[in-house]
Amino acid sequence: MDAQKTKISRTQKEISQPKDFTDPEILYDNLIKAIREYHPSTDLSMVEKAYHLADNAHNDQKRKSGEPYIIHPLCVAMILAELELDKETIVAGILHDVVEDTSYSLEDITREFNEEVALLVDGVTKLGQLSYSQDKMDLQAENLRKMFLAMAKDIRVILIKLADRLHNMRTLQYMKPEKQKEKARETMDIYAPIAHRLGISKIKIELDDLSLRYLQPEVYRDLEEKMSSNKEERQAFINSIVEEVSEHIKEAGIKAEIDGRVKHFFSIYKKMRNQNKTLDQIYDIFAVRIKVDTVKDCYAALGVIHEMYKPIPGRFKDYIAMPKENMYQSLHTTLIGSSGTPFEIQIRTFEMHRTAEYGIAAHWKYKEGGGNINKEEEKLSWLRQILEWQQDMSDNREFLTMLKGDLDLFTEKVYCFTPQGDVKTLPAGSIPIDFAYMIHTAVGNKMVGARVNGRQVPIDYKLQNGDRIEIITSQNSNGPSRDWLSMVKSSQAKTKINQWFKSQFKEENILKGRELIEKYSKAKGLVLSTYMKPEYQKKCMIKYGLKTWDSVLAAVGHGGLKEGQVVNKLVEEYEKVHKKEMTDQDALNEIAEKNKQDKEHKKIRSKSGITVKGIHDVSVRFSKCCSPVPGDEIIGFVTRGRGISIHRTDCVNILSMPESDRARLMDAEWEEDAVTKNNGELYMTEVCLYAHNRTGILLDISKIFMELKVDIKSVSTRTSKQDLATIAISFEISGIDELNHIIKKLRNIESVIDVERNAG
Repeated sequence: MDAQKTKISRTQKEISQPKDFTDPEILYDNLIKAIREYHPSTDLSMVEKAYHLADNAHNDQKRKSGEPYIIHPLCVAMILAELELDKETIVAGILHDVVEDTSYSLEDITREFNEEVALLVDGVTKLGQLSYSQDKMDLQAENLRKMFLAMAKDIRVILIKLADRLHNMRTLQYMKPEKQKEKARETMDIYAPIAHRLGISKIKIELDDLSLRYLQPEVYRDLEEKMSSNKEERQAFINSIVEEVSEHIKEAGIKAEIDGRVKHFFSIYKKMRNQNKTLDQIYDIFAVRIKVDTVKDCYAALGVIHEMYKPIPGRFKDYIAMPKENMYQSLHTTLIGSSGTPFEIQIRTFEMHRTAEYGIAAHWKYKEGGGNINKEEEKLSWLRQILEWQQDMSDNREFLTMLKGDLDLFTEKVYCFTPQGDVKTLPAGSIPIDFAYMIHTAVGNKMVGARVNGRQVPIDYKLQNGDRIEIITSQNSNGPSRDWLSMVKSSQAKTKINQWFKSQFKEENILKGRELIEKYSKAKGLVLSTYMKPEYQKKCMIKYGLKTWDSVLAAVGHGGLKEGQVVNKLVEEYEKVHKKEMTDQDALNEIAEKNKQDKEHKKIRSKSGITVKGIHDVSVRFSKCCSPVPGDEIIGFVTRGRGISIHRTDCVNILSMPESDRARLMDAEWEEDAVTKNNGELYMTEVCLYAHNRTGILLDISKIFMELKVDIKSVSTRTSKQDLATIAISFEISGIDELNHIIKKLRNIESVIDVERNAG
C-alpha cells in the first residue's frame, strides 16, 4: 500500500509542481541510469558525446526560468528514456535545439554522430513552432501538414516533439499569461490528441492536466482543493478496495498485480462538463487496476469482481474484444462498493498495460531485438489516412476542420461489425453511410442501401454497438447525394463525399470560374492578361489557402470565392510591383491620368468615409449583416430604392449571392482619413464569444469594455446543455485596429474558448 501512496502523490506533484533540476550533471547521471535500466548492455558513448556537444553549444543560453538552457534538452531526453526509446532518439532529443538555436549545422551533426540522428534532428527542427491562432488558420494547417509528413517519414520525430512539449508545459509558469493560454490551447487541441492517437497515455494524461491548469485555472484549483480536502479518506477507501479485491483474486488462484488510483483531473473535469454534473455526482473518480498474465485470466478476474460487487448497468466495456483505435485494450466495469461509493475496475494483461502506458513506443521496431511491427502499423493506419486526405485537399481550412474532427478526444465511439466479423470503430451517431466509407471510398460512392442485423434500414439509421452492417452497392448508382453531407458523422465520410463532388464537377467549375473572372475584368475595363502572371497568382493562392490556380478557379466556379476578390488581389499585387518600378515621370503621368479618371467617373463620398466608384448622387448605408468598419475590405451592392449597401467582402451574403445579382456589385473603398485617422466617427459591430459558462464571466467581459472606454449597445446570451455559453455583443468602434485589440483582450478572459466576428 505504501508504494501505491507514493505513486499517487508523485503523479500529482509532477503536475502541480514541475520538476526543477539546477545541476545538469545530476540530471545527466539520472538519464544514464534510466537508460541502463532497460538497455544494460548498450554502449552509451554516443549519449555522453551528445551531452557534451549540446552543453557546449548552449553554454551562454538561459531559459526564462533563469536556469542553464541545457536543462531543457536533458529533460526531453529523460522523458524519451522513460518511454524506453532507442539511443538514437535520446541523442536526437539532447540535440533537438542545437541546429535551430546555435552555430552547429546539420552537416556537423551527421559528421559527429550519424545520418540517422541528423535526420531526426532535422525533422524536429523543420517542424519549428506550430502557430496556433484562429487568425492564422492557413499557417496552422500548413504546419500541421508538415508535422504529419514528418511523422510518416519517422514516427520518432513526433515522439521527440511530444517530449519537448511536455517539458515546456511543465515549466510554463515562467511564461506570460497570454502565452500560457496560447500554448495550453495548442497542447489541448493538437499535441494531447496526437499522444492519445499514438496510445501514449503516460504523456497524454500529463499534457491534458497541465493544459487544464492554464486554460481553466479556477476549475483546476477548485478540483485540487476538493480532491485534497478528503485525501486521507480517499486513500483509505482505495486501500480497502485493493485489499478486498486482492484477497478474492488470490483465492480464485489468479496471479495478479493490483493497485488503485484517483483519476487525473482532466478526466474528471471532462466527465463533469459532458454530463453536466458536480464532482460528487461522478461515478468513477476511483479506479482499481488488475494486471494479469493472460486474456483468459482477465475474464476470470472479471467474474470474481462481479461476484464481489454489484455492477452498475450499462457501465461495462470490453476493449479487449474490441480495442480502441489506438490499440488500447482493457476490461472496464463500474461497481458499487460496500460503502455505497462507486468505483471503476480496469482489468488487463501486463502486455496490454505496457501498450496503454507507452503506446507505439511499447512496440518500437527500431529497438534492439525488434518489436511487433504489425501492431505498430495498425497504430499508424490513422496517420496514413490523414496523409491520403491532405494529398486530396487543396483547401487548408477544410483540411484543418477535418483534422480536428478526426483527432477529437471527446467523441464517443460506436463499435460495429462487417459481415465477416471485423470490428469497425466509428463516432457515436454514425449512420450506414459512415460505415460504407470506412470500408472503402468506392463502397460509399456506390452505396444504395444497407442491412443491419439482416434487416433493411434507412440510410440515416443511427448505428448501435454490436450492429452487424451489410452495405448494398450498385454499379448503376449516380454517386453520393449532397444531403449526405448533413447526415454523416465521421470526418472521413464528409471528406470523401466532398472529394467526389469536387472531382465530378471540377472541370465544369474551373471553366465557370474562368468565365466569371473574365466577365468581371471586362466589365471593369481591365486587360486580364496583364495581371495573370504566376507571381501574382501565387500571392492570390496563398491568401485563400489554395494550392493550385485551378483550385482558385474551381472555388470561384462553385461559389466559395467571389471573382471580384480574385481579380482585385491580382491587381493589388501588380500595382505593388509596378509602383516600385515607376520613375518620377511615371508617377506624374499616373497622377494626371487619375485626375482625369476622377472627372470622368465621379465618386461619391458619404459622411461615413466611403468612396464608391463609377456612380453619382446616391446614398450609402452600412449593412447590418456583417457590420463593416474602417480597415475592412469592402464592396458595394446596389439595392432597389435604398441606394448602395456596403458589405465586407467576406460577408456570407456576398459570398453566397446568386450569379444573377453579381452585376449589381460595385467597387468601394474607405477614404484614407477614415482608416488612418480617428475623426470621431463610430461604427456598429458585433462579436460572438464562446466560453465555458461560469459565474462572473459577464462581469469580466464588462470590465474589458469599461477599461477600453467602449460603449456596449446590446448583449444576448444562451447556454447549451453542456454548459457552453454563446455571448453576442454589439458595440461601437472607430476601426479594425480597435476591434482587433478588443478581441485579443476578450480571448484572454478565463473560460473563453474563442471570439469570432459576425460574418453575416
